[in-house]
Amino acid sequence: MSKLGKITRRAFLVGSVAVAGGVAFGLYQVNKAVPNPLHPQTGTTLNPFLIIDAEGVTIVTGRAEMGQGAQTTLAACLAEELDVDWSSVRVLHGPASAAYFNGGLLEGAFPGPDYARPGWQRSLAETIGVVARPLKLQLTGGSTSIRDGFERLRMAGASARETLKAAAAQRLGVAVSTLETRAGVVIAADGTRLSYADLAQAAAAMDPVQADLRPASEWRLLGTALPRPDIPAKTDGTATFGIDTRLPGMKFASVRRSPRLGGTMQGFDPAPAMAIPGVERVIDIGDGVAVVARNTWAAIQGAQAVTCDWGPAPYPADDAGIAQRLQAAFDDSPDSTLRDDGDADSATGDMMIEAEYTVPYLAHATMEPMNATALFDGDTLELWSPNQGPFIQARAAAEAAGIDAANVTVHTTFLGGGFGRRIESDYASVAARVARAMPGTPVNVTWSREEDMTHDFYRPAAIARMKGAVSGGQAVLFDARIASPGLMGQAGGRMMGLPMAGADSAIVEGGYDQPYAIPNYRVRGYKADLAVPVGFWRSVGASHNGFTHESFIDELAHAAGQDPLAFRLAMARPESAAAAGVLEAVRDMSGWDAPKAPGTGRGVAMVWSFGTPVAQVIEVRDEGGAIRIARAWIAADVGIPLDPGILAAQMEGGMLFGLSAAVHGRITFADGMVQQQNFPDYDAIRMSGAPVTDVRLLSSNPHIGGAGEPGTPPAAPALANALFDLTGTRARSLPLAGQFSFVL
Repeated sequence: MSKLGKITRRAFLVGSVAVAGGVAFGLYQVNKAVPNPLHPQTGTTLNPFLIIDAEGVTIVTGRAEMGQGAQTTLAACLAEELDVDWSSVRVLHGPASAAYFNGGLLEGAFPGPDYARPGWQRSLAETIGVVARPLKLQLTGGSTSIRDGFERLRMAGASARETLKAAAAQRLGVAVSTLETRAGVVIAADGTRLSYADLAQAAAAMDPVQADLRPASEWRLLGTALPRPDIPAKTDGTATFGIDTRLPGMKFASVRRSPRLGGTMQGFDPAPAMAIPGVERVIDIGDGVAVVARNTWAAIQGAQAVTCDWGPAPYPADDAGIAQRLQAAFDDSPDSTLRDDGDADSATGDMMIEAEYTVPYLAHATMEPMNATALFDGDTLELWSPNQGPFIQARAAAEAAGIDAANVTVHTTFLGGGFGRRIESDYASVAARVARAMPGTPVNVTWSREEDMTHDFYRPAAIARMKGAVSGGQAVLFDARIASPGLMGQAGGRMMGLPMAGADSAIVEGGYDQPYAIPNYRVRGYKADLAVPVGFWRSVGASHNGFTHESFIDELAHAAGQDPLAFRLAMARPESAAAAGVLEAVRDMSGWDAPKAPGTGRGVAMVWSFGTPVAQVIEVRDEGGAIRIARAWIAADVGIPLDPGILAAQMEGGMLFGLSAAVHGRITFADGMVQQQNFPDYDAIRMSGAPVTDVRLLSSNPHIGGAGEPGTPPAAPALANALFDLTGTRARSLPLAGQFSFVL
């Protein structure tokens, strides 16, 4: 480890703050303390990371919980070092605060493929990540929560533990070395026991004690499948999601905005809405209307009843026009060439092949539609919101309410699905506009499913033109040209509130950064001029480039007359042993080398994304002309499997998310409007059509990788490759349901 890397980690100390009835331990930067972001409450104060009071231990993670289990694992990191009983731990999200900056996001943005990043680059990336604090990058996304918090929260717990021991030593008049901790208690050699709560006030008056982190061999919590603190409330219905927010005197609202995204509203007639029982008023919000009522159902019915005159769309009105814009992007110079090994222009082989792949726009389709509750008093605004970025929400709400962002308080609730959609702030902005028109009245603004589906920030559509060559049974050329709308210019600009410049790596990620040793390997990105709103969708660019890249690798394998899995193994780069490891694991798990049963086909894919290589084998079966996705095997190498239960669930869930999109997912346009309105138009894999799945977690990756997104990219190509193995038909466009008949 470089000196720079050591300085980065040691640039943080753990400090303690006395609170009413307890003590809160928080993480502080040496040159500038992060202030306590919360106000005193009855009995205790919530501080950035840890609260100890008479009721027990509360751990504040600063990361959103949307089913991925991040809060559980982050809390376990701190609890492991603090030495407390897991059943006594409470977990909270916490407020918008720079204390919860996500340095992992900026570390992940460092150029170059993750698998080949040398140690000095990783150290520099850690240093750059600290910039996330003044930038207020408190974001849950990019599969970075655990990568960012693994050491920080362990440091907070370790320092708190040793400071509590120092307080106990002072009280008992003994040496600290004679004390031990267990389950929230400091124990002396003579058996005297002092609870953390008893010691909290004394510890708050002391300088924080720096402590070494415990080795993995001493872990009790990490490395095990822990009960998740959020599950009981989600099971019995007491969990509060954004849509569940209730406040005294609350009104309810829903919206209807221009169906031509980014278009204008030229006029509206509120009379049909006002005729619906329960509707109280209709508010002009600029690009549409909000209907306020006594309940959400009346508000939704009223919003649908309003007669509006909509302006034109700022993009081609139909799919044909959009496709033309994508094709035209290839006529311009590349936006990026992030990989250019060898000489792709001159490379030849025994066989040359070319193919064009297309993928559609995709919606996030979260189970909980967009919603937020806002209360405006004329000077300040409170926002209750299921979100992935509270500072982004605060900035948007402040602009909509005409106040400073410092006067907005954001309460982050549970999220009923995120997948990148809730890193956006449009729903917070709408709620703030409605609240501004109704000062003093809290308003719960819930979008209808139709409004949600037709007003997304979609996964970009893309076209990939591939050219390759094989010689002597090996790939000697991989040349990809990928055209897609620019994602970072749009989404990054919305997130940061600043213009984004430079090459858009999201167009080519999952394509240029794969660990295959092909001597002539080039990947170029072309930015299409399209104003359809696009955003981060689970696994971002790797979601579509995983499909095109791994499908074309499969085509090269067949052209070379090689087994597709062995072909990949032979190309795995020496510095990416983890990639070879996951391929070998799914080979063994699936019995790949054994003869297949009649009427079955198998496909394999491996994609390295978000720091984690994931390989999947999908088995399909012909059942009387309909194809069943029968079995799936997943191998992932996240480095350190901190919670095997959560990780396995994320890998399986990510795969099912990818299979749903591969089989059914598409967003289409006519007359400038999105055609898909609800789940019957935008289906997903059902339980009856989901494969029996086995997951194996490996630990040879030298760095902790992400978990929420890497399971998605290999799903579509593994399925498409299995379909080719079964039917001999190569699918080069998605979704697959229009080309094959599936068992539902």
